[in-house]
Amino acid sequence: MVVYKFYWRDKTGKEHLIGGLPERREKPERITNNSILDWGWNIVGDHSDAKNIYFVQVEMDGLKK
Repeated sequence: MVVYKFYWRDKTGKEHLIGGLPERREKPERITNNSILDWGWNIVGDHSDAKNIYFVQVEMDGLKK
């Protein structure tokens, strides 16, 4: 299963783990960078700092949809 790990880089350059989100969509054409980042932006809540949020895609063995 694919899991996205979200990170936020603060003004000092330090990176913070926001959280993880498992991919559950069945239609791959709906998966875009922006659709994935929407979750991270919603958690942080301040879109002015959105350029400092990024994700890493991780394949997790043993997890099921």
